[in-house]
Amino acid sequence: MTTTAPDVTNARAGSSGTPAPTAARPVRPATLTDDFLRGLVARVPGGLGHTWPLTEVYTGETLVELPQSSPADIERAFATARAAQAEWAQWPLRKRLKVFRKAHSLIVDNQPVIADLIQAESGKNRRMAVEESCDPPMIISHYLRRAPKLLAPVTRGGPIPVLSTSTEIRQPKGVVGIIAPWNFPFATGLSDAIPALMAGNAVVVKPDNKTALSPLYGISLLEQAGLPKGLFQVVCGEGPDVGPTLIDNANYVMFTGSTATGRVIGERAGRNLIGCCLELGGKNPLVVLPDADLDEVVQGALFGVFGNTGQICMHIERIYVPETRYDEFKAKFVRAAEALRLGASYDFGPELGSLVAVDHMRRVQSHVEDAVAKGATVLTGGRPRPDIGPAFFEPTVLEGVTPDMLAGSCETFGPVVALHRYRTVDEAVALANDTDYGLNASVWGTDLDEAVKVAKRIHSGNVNVNDSLATAYASKGTPSGGVKQSGVGARHGDQGLLKYTDVQNLAVLKKQVMGARPGQDYDEYVKQMQTSLKLMRRLRVR
Repeated sequence: MTTTAPDVTNARAGSSGTPAPTAARPVRPATLTDDFLRGLVARVPGGLGHTWPLTEVYTGETLVELPQSSPADIERAFATARAAQAEWAQWPLRKRLKVFRKAHSLIVDNQPVIADLIQAESGKNRRMAVEESCDPPMIISHYLRRAPKLLAPVTRGGPIPVLSTSTEIRQPKGVVGIIAPWNFPFATGLSDAIPALMAGNAVVVKPDNKTALSPLYGISLLEQAGLPKGLFQVVCGEGPDVGPTLIDNANYVMFTGSTATGRVIGERAGRNLIGCCLELGGKNPLVVLPDADLDEVVQGALFGVFGNTGQICMHIERIYVPETRYDEFKAKFVRAAEALRLGASYDFGPELGSLVAVDHMRRVQSHVEDAVAKGATVLTGGRPRPDIGPAFFEPTVLEGVTPDMLAGSCETFGPVVALHRYRTVDEAVALANDTDYGLNASVWGTDLDEAVKVAKRIHSGNVNVNDSLATAYASKGTPSGGVKQSGVGARHGDQGLLKYTDVQNLAVLKKQVMGARPGQDYDEYVKQMQTSLKLMRRLRVR
């Protein structure tokens, strides 16, 4: 792997009266050759010849021209996927799972290339890119164990003991449409598709234009592992151009993104009478209990707030601290935030990378500027860092944020957090719940029983005790989703695979004994039915 010049520390530009030094331009890894990148995007249909310049975030330079798919291209992709799915669904489950055992090894062995792609297209730091590349292998490992049981037919008793049975059979839905976000393109582009494919479906994925390279590479690895060509299709384009045709051709839709877009997708899926799973926005709180170890909280909160430069659906945007410990926590946390290293580098030096694009950086900046204009205080950070790269923004800690501010009520989705005081734990819980969102929350305390009690009172699909977010998300055996305006449905757990199936109720009656016998008195028939119902209750026959 080609590395770069040293990263730049989080020195506030102009704070000493002189401009911050300009960082050396990062050297693109030797793996990302023009031929390699053009080969990746060659599978994207673009019949009209339109392209989108996919750029290296660190520099703003174009990496490759990404084809843009027309409605006709999308329809052809679904037709190809549907034809391949008809055969794939007939494969025995053990044969399908064999593909993923090999895919696991290929993904792990090619982790450096995957991380290079993720960094180039998203601008995140090396640690986050490597950790993102771990998600699909974790998903594969989990469902390799669970799929045989979840997809096996389950025979239950029928209404007539001995003479009848009812068998639950899991059938694939057909072709699943996945709309993947830019913040974790490899993880969501592949990890949401893997259980769908295991269940016998085909997949058509629409990655974000900015971050299409890593999922394209992941699909090529799946095909190297034996996934039939045509089964996993990729279409690209802006959401309003691609989304309607994708949803109209899909049998199920998986979406990760904003609440506003999720509503549009849910409405269209509803009109088409297909299911959907929507993981949407969050305004995630962290509650520091009075007995918490503040040094541990600071370290955990640093990742919860600034991991992936704050571009994590489950990242922390609000921290509530008891007023008796507020000043101590504030001093420790601000000092730790100021020590974070920013940089545009393909090695493990920087602790924070770039935001994904200049327009997103400006959105984050607007939230901070709005808060300051309405009376909030910037304790550290608060500025873009063009000396490092076009979309860099300092890790920012705010104080005095109120609900009338954008940073107080809307998802900022950047390296920005607001600190708040509270007097009682009841007040902290009420403040944590005072939001339309409910995706993730965090509670810290040394008394685990008490911390768990508090966690259960928070209205959120995920709650971490003594961690910010990773423990909940990495627990692949448990469903992960949002409540309130943070989504519908869940990924992970049994639900994360079963949602991609339809249930067929295959009922068998060995001998026709249902109903009244010819010539039977109906009073006698009613008594017979009543006796049978009482017997069924005693025998627990359903």
